[in-house]
Amino acid sequence: MDTAALQVTQRGAAPAGMLTADDRALLASLIQDAQGIRFDEPMSRHTTLRIGGPADALVQPGSIDELCAVVRACAARAIPVIAVGAGSNLLVRDGGVRGVVLGTRRLRGLDRVSDTAIHVEAGVSTGKLLHAATTWELGGLEFLGGVPGSVGGGMRMNAGTYLGEFKDVTTEVTTVRAAQRLDAGETTVRPAAACGFAYRHSDIPADEIVVSARLALRPRSRAEIEADVASLRQRRKEREPKKVSNAGSTFKNPPGDYAGRLIEACGLKGTRIGGAECSPAHANWLVNVGDATARDLLALIDLCRARVQEAHGITLEMEVKVIGED
Repeated sequence: MDTAALQVTQRGAAPAGMLTADDRALLASLIQDAQGIRFDEPMSRHTTLRIGGPADALVQPGSIDELCAVVRACAARAIPVIAVGAGSNLLVRDGGVRGVVLGTRRLRGLDRVSDTAIHVEAGVSTGKLLHAATTWELGGLEFLGGVPGSVGGGMRMNAGTYLGEFKDVTTEVTTVRAAQRLDAGETTVRPAAACGFAYRHSDIPADEIVVSARLALRPRSRAEIEADVASLRQRRKEREPKKVSNAGSTFKNPPGDYAGRLIEACGLKGTRIGGAECSPAHANWLVNVGDATARDLLALIDLCRARVQEAHGITLEMEVKVIGED
């Protein structure tokens, strides 16, 4: 029998996702920098909502090779793995996450590989990517002005604004298989056409981790890029809540309409449940006013969806990703 298959079989009777002392020792041995792994780590420290219970382990590999090694070890020991980016579009439930939360924030490779092409790893922030493209006088990423997060998460959800989306500039995406199977830890390179990019969506399999992408940009003067970015940032500044923990827009805009308009029309602006509030500044921003729990925010999400469904016959789809246990 294959060694990996044998290890999975032997662990089969263990409580799902609970890390043994051997599991923890193995994971720690795979990460060169001790800062790259934390056990029983509150996820509230790693999301922009500042909400979330503890992960059994938060592992942040310093390279794609390290990430692949962690994935293979977890697959062999039947340890659940879920990947996260910068935590800017993420709600973690109060019970936390069993198994391994695999962060990509330390995958920071960013290179200009030709006159108009960039290779970027998943942990590079959207701000750093935009800054590099601007410095190299390459246009096409202006839509990232003021957009938080990292490339990996942005690629998976096809992040964007009215100026564009990742699908407009992506030529290929590299992922690592993270499912508990014998090919765990192997990479797949897909052309953009095979990624199924759509509005705030991609068809990149849920059990694969985005680790890098190649982007095709176009020559453009720095002054022109900066003018478009400044305009976008000013527009966002005028419309968005300030000085409050949030995850950006909570719901996707339905076809031909805006989630914020629908929620506001239901009279929900300013509504609070516990520490969660439907922001008075923008109804599609459900925010943490200081002491919200995931339970509070999920209750407010349910209320907004129910009222919009009742009043408008529209089912709002989530843009924020929800993980973990109650």
